Amino acid sequence: MSNAPSATAGVHAQYAAQVAADLEANRKEQQRIEAEMAVLQEKLGVLQKDCRVLENVQQVLETPDTPAPHAKKTSRKKQVPAQRVSRSGAAPAKSSAGSGTQAKAAKKTPKAAADKPGTPQDAPTLVELISAHLRQQSEPRSTAEITTALAQAHPERSIKTTVVRTTVEGLVAKGRAERTRQGNSVFYTAVAPAAKTSGTEQPQTPTD
Repeated sequence: MSNAPSATAGVHAQYAAQVAADLEANRKEQQRIEAEMAVLQEKLGVLQKDCRVLENVQQVLETPDTPAPHAKKTSRKKQVPAQRVSRSGAAPAKSSAGSGTQAKAAKKTPKAAADKPGTPQDAPTLVELISAHLRQQSEPRSTAEITTALAQAHPERSIKTTVVRTTVEGLVAKGRAERTRQGNSVFYTAVAPAAKTSGTEQPQTPTD
């Protein structure tokens, strides 16, 4: 009978030791999993950040590019790119507008469109100013260059690039100016007036 309490105490001690070992193993397992979770959480954050960057790039690539206003106006005209006249004297290629384009440009030509309110009636019109300016140039000029030159020469007038472009296109439609292209840029030159022939040509008498 004396051996029963000692046997019970031995079993109790054995269970206590087993529980302590299991508890220690449980805590170590929790620490290991927590460490792995921290690493995985960090990786998840990096992946989420990369995902947002990739989504932004995808949206940019899927958004269609909006063509510039200048490109919209010139995309309908199929012309061979030409180089501007260099100082060595090389002439630019010339392109003529179609009859339909000429008619549209002629309709868009405003009547004294660039005249500033209050401009004297005897002052030259914008058409006259542009024609005179182009005749004085040795190289083709863009609408921006024409606008800058006229604005500096006539500061009292309100001269805008859009009005100059419409007016010079009207000159092209009337055959008083020519349009040339270099890449995506358009340039204009004056057209020399046709020489007038004097008298009537006499018919030649055929000879045997």
